[in-house]
Amino acid sequence: MSEASEKQAAGLSGGIGVVIVAAGRGARAGQVDGPKQYQRIGGRAVIAHTLDIFLSHPMIGRVVVAIHADDAELFQRAAEAHGDRLVAVIGGPSRQASVRLGLLALRNQAPAKVLVHDAVRPFVDAGLIDRTIEAIGERQGALPALPVADTLKRESAAGMIDETVSRAGLHAAQTPQGFPFWPLLAAHEKAHHLGKTEFTDDAAIAEWAQIPVKIVPGSPDNVKLTWARDIALADQRLLSAQRFPDIRTGNGYDVHAFEPGDHVTLCGVAIPYDRKLSGHSDADVGLHALTDALLATCGAGDIGTHFPPSDPQWKGAVSKIFVEHAARLVRERGGRIANADITLICEAPRVGPHRAAMTEALSAMLGIARERISIKATTNEKLGFVGRGEGIAAIATASVVYPGEVPA
Repeated sequence: MSEASEKQAAGLSGGIGVVIVAAGRGARAGQVDGPKQYQRIGGRAVIAHTLDIFLSHPMIGRVVVAIHADDAELFQRAAEAHGDRLVAVIGGPSRQASVRLGLLALRNQAPAKVLVHDAVRPFVDAGLIDRTIEAIGERQGALPALPVADTLKRESAAGMIDETVSRAGLHAAQTPQGFPFWPLLAAHEKAHHLGKTEFTDDAAIAEWAQIPVKIVPGSPDNVKLTWARDIALADQRLLSAQRFPDIRTGNGYDVHAFEPGDHVTLCGVAIPYDRKLSGHSDADVGLHALTDALLATCGAGDIGTHFPPSDPQWKGAVSKIFVEHAARLVRERGGRIANADITLICEAPRVGPHRAAMTEALSAMLGIARERISIKATTNEKLGFVGRGEGIAAIATASVVYPGEVPA
């Protein structure tokens, strides 16, 4: 049996139990989709993300969720994927009361250790859970916490600063808080019978019951979602993490024959030569290939779709128009051109002396930096129509980054 399997078996046999507190109303976060634990982040309820973390941990056994009496349907939808491993109980009028009821639900199959966690902390991670579990002793609890970084001020009754409070030794408490099961249940039962209801977390009850609690390093990511803005930021965080990079590459190929003339136009630059390229437009073979490459990245057809050679308005047109049109279509679809690579295949004229001017022209057409543009030239080793000097061919490749897709 693997180490993970041994941990799983230990958990299921009662080793580690969990109480997740989800009975609050969360009015400060708004009620768009119900209480904040059921509002959606990354396409799912907050509590669903929290449950995923605990139920995927190999040491976790039974999980009890304390819910509000009005939220049974919301909880069922959120927990549908894990229904067979969860026990739902109706919580009480306070967090303290809800935790007690959750602990009572674990009593018949009492775990050795128990973790208590806020449902609205969906970014808890396995490492934090491990640290908390490891610090729990027979008579010792564990509290993940972060040292207080902000300067603290105490306010007077008049709304003025009364004093600056030393932050030395101060920590901000997080969950899950971990304890030996029976001592924590006994502390909650004692507080309940004495009518003491002022405890805001389980470490406070443990302190009152004289159960020592060890501080373990918390996590800055383990935030509690309290306000509507917290929900919105959590949603953005998860959607960003879920998006797949959508990087598309298109290619284009074009060829034009020579005819009598005094220059050729390649990649937007007129090069003196004893012939020119034949075509309906200026026959810029490099830009025509690039236009096709750009259009290919967004499934927008080819150059002939947008600029048919049968249309007289494009007779003698500069091919810069075609490239800029294709680049605009890419941007309208949210694309960002990452790079453009053009290879000109010809025996003559020489391209090297004009490469810098070509790069500058393409940079302006595409709106990208010069270092994202590559222009190369090669001969055809005297083979074929290019080798016989009958024309020029070009191959172009363009890479475009489009907005990522969120998986279903």
